[in-house]
Amino acid sequence: MANDFTSNFTRQLSRVILKGFESMRTLSKNVNTQLLEGKFDPTTGENYDFKRPTDYRSYRTASGDISGETENDIITGKATGTVQDYITVSMSYTEADEAIKLDQKKELVDVPAARRICTDLEVDFAGFMMRNSGLLAGDYGEPADAWSDIANWGATMEARGVPKDAPWYSCINPYTQNNLANVQRSLGAADQLVSEAYRKATIADNVGGLRVMTGTTLQTHLQPTTSDRAGAINGTPVVTYVGHKDTMIQSVPVDGFGTFTGTIPAGTVVSIAGRNQLNLSTRQPVIDGAGAQIIYTGVLTADAAMTSGAGTLLLSGPAIFETNGQYNTVDSALTDGDVVTLLGSDATLYQPNLFWHKNAFAIGSVPMKKLHSTDTIMTTKDGLQMRVSMGVGFLENLQRIRIDFRPAYSVLNPFFAGQGFGIS
Repeated sequence: MANDFTSNFTRQLSRVILKGFESMRTLSKNVNTQLLEGKFDPTTGENYDFKRPTDYRSYRTASGDISGETENDIITGKATGTVQDYITVSMSYTEADEAIKLDQKKELVDVPAARRICTDLEVDFAGFMMRNSGLLAGDYGEPADAWSDIANWGATMEARGVPKDAPWYSCINPYTQNNLANVQRSLGAADQLVSEAYRKATIADNVGGLRVMTGTTLQTHLQPTTSDRAGAINGTPVVTYVGHKDTMIQSVPVDGFGTFTGTIPAGTVVSIAGRNQLNLSTRQPVIDGAGAQIIYTGVLTADAAMTSGAGTLLLSGPAIFETNGQYNTVDSALTDGDVVTLLGSDATLYQPNLFWHKNAFAIGSVPMKKLHSTDTIMTTKDGLQMRVSMGVGFLENLQRIRIDFRPAYSVLNPFFAGQGFGIS
């Protein structure tokens, strides 16, 4: 009697895929996967909104009489989970048939298929994180070659008021890991900060409060050759929390970048002179180790088209300044004429390291409709779902299998994450 494996074929593949997918995840495993779990269905469409937390200003009075004070505004913002494109791997059924009969499920799925889906997800999500990280630590473009550089990333998070109610993480380039390995001995064996650095993604459990991981999926961006890397704000940007509460992205019109016509890529960091950072908890100025205030920086969350040195920058991590100070992120308001500088150098490729609080971002999976085939839905421990389907291609006279994953991403707080560099 011939073998009949069609009844449990997708189930067998699912077990192998799930194991491989789980074992390869890094960035997507260390953000909030619960917030978007189960939120998407046919009625939600491409987006799902949920509330941002509110904040308030307290009063200091000798008598307790606050009748002359300006009351707090109750402002409810929203964060949005946005559905992304499908990530799909497909193959012909005949190849799968042969592999199953030869007991080669691992060679068929675990290595090529599960790795491809995981890699594409991690690369895509790493780009999303880079474009929406509102902090900067270190000197832009400077390699991180000492553990003190990474400790500075943790110091940056603490100085900006990032809470310690969930883990802090960082992901570095493998060559950065190599740089750190050269100074590994200086950490001291007693601290046991580095453990099996060449065999695990996690190479340090606590450096400046960060769990340090290595990864190959960090994204890059190439700086264009501009006629001038310093320009100015052209107009008056919106600086209120109400204007940014739903996106946390600030639109800043600029000009004065020489005669440059072209595109400034997403992920580029800019600084704005005269506007300094505040701690988001205390609303006090952020002071560096030399006693100086730290200038405001923002990251381009989308490509900026420039014509004759003018365009509009969409910055993640808005510079907010209001009289009541409930949500202020800077010590004074952006205004027309403020000098805006593109950090980095012309014609240079950058691959920023990343650091983040677990609740800086959220990722979820979108339920997919059942195909007219044999389907199996598999779910990771943290709630991400994938679909394995077996069916036929009538026109091609082929039998096929396909593996699908459709994620949704959200920025919960851009000030809970940043790009990390070394200190020159």
